Amino acid sequence: MMKRTLIIAGIVLLIIVTGSYVYKEYKEIKKTAAILDKLKGGKFPEVKYTPLDGLKDGDIVFQQSLSGQSQAIQLATHSVYTHCGILYKNDNNYFVFEAVEPVKLTLLTEWMGKGKGGDFKVKRLKDADKILTGPVIKKMKQIGEQLKGRHYDPFFEWTNDRLYCSELVWKIYKDATGLEIGRLQQLSDFDLTDPIVKQKLRERYGKKIPLHETVISPASIFNSERLVSVQGF
Repeated sequence: MMKRTLIIAGIVLLIIVTGSYVYKEYKEIKKTAAILDKLKGGKFPEVKYTPLDGLKDGDIVFQQSLSGQSQAIQLATHSVYTHCGILYKNDNNYFVFEAVEPVKLTLLTEWMGKGKGGDFKVKRLKDADKILTGPVIKKMKQIGEQLKGRHYDPFFEWTNDRLYCSELVWKIYKDATGLEIGRLQQLSDFDLTDPIVKQKLRERYGKKIPLHETVISPASIFNSERLVSVQGF
């Protein structure tokens, strides 16, 4: 009789434990399904999550932005990359210092979500360990603080009143290290023949296109011989 009672008690306990586990799993499945429904509805950006080990202060990050001018920039510069910024690590998080509207620090994971597919490329200064020392990184950040809050420059003028992405990167590196990352060009150096490019120029400048304005493109920085690709990115 005692043995039979123990067996029944064991069965009841097993049912309780199993039921609790199943209910827990059911709640997790419901939670996952709700997240997937939101993603399908386009409420969250598509992000390809990449392990961030190996990134360093001062790295330059590039992406194909989803802005309205991105395609025109690609056609004019013959490069997939249309936006860039400088990477900094604050506490345990990575941020991108970028010239959008306005110039600001953006959490890297948020910044990834603003690029096509969440993908991005990282490049690093050659001999970065020797050049980008603690005091130099501090100087870069101090220069950035003076520029933070400036408006984005849709006309790509070579002033500090307003700034665009590659101009911000170039000037911070130049002022902090003395190095020119990428070759300065004029607007006329780009391929302005495509109808999409022509249309964007007309929208911005009308008939007075500043063909001799000094400019620096994300492509020029990306292709700089002073930079190397960071493995894994």
